[in-house]
Amino acid sequence: MRHDLIDEYRLYVHPVLIGQGGPLFGASDARTGLRLAEIRAFGNGVVLLRYGRTGASSPERSPRGGPSSRPRAGPSRWPVSASTGDDGAEAGDDVTANATTEGGGFMRRDDAPRGLSCLVTGATGYVGGRLVPELLAEGHRVRCLARSPGKLRDHPWAGSTEVVRGDVTDPESLGEAMRGMDVAYYLVHALGTGRGFEETDRTAARVFGEQARAAGVRRIVYLGGLTPAGVPEARLSPHLRSRAEVGRILLDSGVPTTVLRAAVIIGSGSASFEMLRYLTERLPVMITPSWVRTRIQPIAVRDVLRYLVGSASMPDDVNRAFDIGGPDVLTYQEMMHRYAAVAGLPRRLIVPVPVLTPRLSSHWVGLVTPVPASIARPLTESLRLEVVCREHDIARYVPDPPGRPATFDAAVALALQRVREAQVSTRWSSASVPGAPSDPLPTDPDWAGGSLYTDHRELTVDAAPEALWRVIEGIGGDNGWYSFPLAWAVRGWLDRLVGGVGLRRGRRDAQRLRVGDSLDFWRVEEIEPGRLLRLRAEMRLPGLAWLEMYAEAEGNGRARYRQRALFHPHGLLGHVYWWGVSPFHAIVFGGMAQNIAQAAAKGMAARGKRSKPAR
Repeated sequence: MRHDLIDEYRLYVHPVLIGQGGPLFGASDARTGLRLAEIRAFGNGVVLLRYGRTGASSPERSPRGGPSSRPRAGPSRWPVSASTGDDGAEAGDDVTANATTEGGGFMRRDDAPRGLSCLVTGATGYVGGRLVPELLAEGHRVRCLARSPGKLRDHPWAGSTEVVRGDVTDPESLGEAMRGMDVAYYLVHALGTGRGFEETDRTAARVFGEQARAAGVRRIVYLGGLTPAGVPEARLSPHLRSRAEVGRILLDSGVPTTVLRAAVIIGSGSASFEMLRYLTERLPVMITPSWVRTRIQPIAVRDVLRYLVGSASMPDDVNRAFDIGGPDVLTYQEMMHRYAAVAGLPRRLIVPVPVLTPRLSSHWVGLVTPVPASIARPLTESLRLEVVCREHDIARYVPDPPGRPATFDAAVALALQRVREAQVSTRWSSASVPGAPSDPLPTDPDWAGGSLYTDHRELTVDAAPEALWRVIEGIGGDNGWYSFPLAWAVRGWLDRLVGGVGLRRGRRDAQRLRVGDSLDFWRVEEIEPGRLLRLRAEMRLPGLAWLEMYAEAEGNGRARYRQRALFHPHGLLGHVYWWGVSPFHAIVFGGMAQNIAQAAAKGMAARGKRSKPAR
């Protein structure tokens, strides 16, 4: 490790790791000449250890070999593990702590500009939710714009950011959010919202550029899609065509703009990775569309985040698009073979055929993977044409450290590691599903004169409230829904058939939930740890639906379980739907309450046996 180049760096690490010792965790270290300069709580259970070294500093070198005229952003060559990121240190990295992370947690040089004020849109989504802690780790101030700020409440970095309510299509709220910002990240799109999504994207980009210029924002950073060379825009998929148009609008906004164009992003929880993962793992023999032979240049999410963060400090005269990709150019067929090799699976037999259209392909993907057809279709349409980087000019402004960008195999290995360790910080389903209900549960039980049907269950549980809560918070995903599995499965399949998300989105974390998490065909609307879990339905329904579960103390070491299903019908069809399924509520909801109570009692008894000393 070459400490002679370090003047000062910062390390974010969970407090438990400090107790494990090591040369970087002490007050000083004679071998390295480093001294601990600052200890500060980061606001999410993570501690900042700031180290410095006395003596003259070494001049920063530019990529061309001479002294740099402008500080460059980006991580140093010495990654260290922490809790803000994705998928761990890759092979060959000089790791100095006993933890793993991918997207963040690097020892960062303090030669980059500090204290930039950054507005992040799309923070509830896959990339935006990972970008925020990266910006914080670089010392920037972050303001998040969200239509539903409550969805960000339980993120580990929420206490270190400012969250404001607004929408990129609303000039007033967007303009207020832009005030005082140096950099504005545009990480939203209207994909899957219907036939008019291109117009929505167009309007949102124009409003964003206009408000950024009016507020004096210094730079816009946009993550778009990589487009094929020499292909007329009319031949592009609607998804790629819209992404390209948004990039042009922002570049013409009058605000210096960085457009990063990426193809397939590989990282735990990304839609592209989940599609690749499930297709490869579930189908040892595949009849596939011909696009599996199209060349693609995938990129690891950790490198996407590095380029996004580094773009914040680009010189003011840079106003252009950059292609970003990893070092490997592969066909999708080769990606599946290499995924199988990294995952330790037998080689897959893949037979491409020319008859599967993008529409049929999307339904095929929706059938086999958790990714619904509404999201799979634009992904598969984008794979019909070759998407390979034509330049790597981004490295002039955000230099690549040794071993980066990460290879495809390394990105897959890191993503799989995070999946297996249940340490996925964001998922493709973190963002709200287009067309899903977003109204919160009304506080007025009569819904201001409208109908609100309820199914209420309540019973005593022979377990402590804590044991009951563990079962409630662990519901869904692989743990199931504690009643009539076939009925839940059929409901999930029916939802998929009509274009819904179905029952296979699973959970982000096997044990813990936070507001905004997707949970099969529900989304966490509210959670009061130890007491209340409220889920809002995202399956296709003629109305709005919620499911509430309470754990309450009843005395004598016992708990009270309360369960409430609520439905607000839309029109006559909504009323017909409720009365049509109500005869099954005793089986589904009644059985659910009974089985949750039994699971809590069994869990309590099992813990009691384990805690008894052996004789």
